[in-house]
Amino acid sequence: MPTSHIPVITIDGPTASGKGTVAHKVAEKLGFHLLDSGALYRLTALQALRRSTPLNDEHALAKLAEHLHIHFSGDAIFLSNENVTDAIRAEEVGNTASKIAVLPPLRHALYGLQLGFRKAPGLVADGRDMGTVIFPNAQLKVFLTASAEARAERRYKQLIGKGISANMDDLLMDLRARDDRDMHRAIAPLVPAEGAHVLDTSNMTVETAVEQVLGWYAAIGK
Repeated sequence: MPTSHIPVITIDGPTASGKGTVAHKVAEKLGFHLLDSGALYRLTALQALRRSTPLNDEHALAKLAEHLHIHFSGDAIFLSNENVTDAIRAEEVGNTASKIAVLPPLRHALYGLQLGFRKAPGLVADGRDMGTVIFPNAQLKVFLTASAEARAERRYKQLIGKGISANMDDLLMDLRARDDRDMHRAIAPLVPAEGAHVLDTSNMTVETAVEQVLGWYAAIGK
């Protein structure tokens, strides 16, 4: 099957909108592959922090990204055989990823890597520019959103549940700052893709959001 014929569902949205969880469950139900594009930027950020790579050295960061040895296994994410699933979810890593994601050389370095995830029988790609830049011809495009307050509360519960101390006011401030960076960056700003279904999950369960996305996909071609 030509790559262009392999179905793609893109699920974009801001931090803590629930897109990662929804994407994972949709992919699982359809038997599709999953691309967590945000993890690629977080992996680059984690490696940069560990190696003390200057965050303004865009070419060094791009080179770092090109040599990442990444492996996804179910819910787990591996970097050179090390399980870094929890490590890349740290707030420092997330904030760093948001800052370096604006750099053109880094985005270019990760572009081809992301396209390579499109394999039969299909792909669910989650991120911030999946429907606008990486897979603009996707069969279904979804933009998940939620209020900053709802997203901060979700992130707070996630962190506390993992035994990580967190402050709600700080999380809310960080989310708003990250939203502002993502929406106003010059390259691939965070916006709903043309033709995307916008889904506000502020007061919605994960199961309801998943069923809505599956319903939209089932309706394609009918």
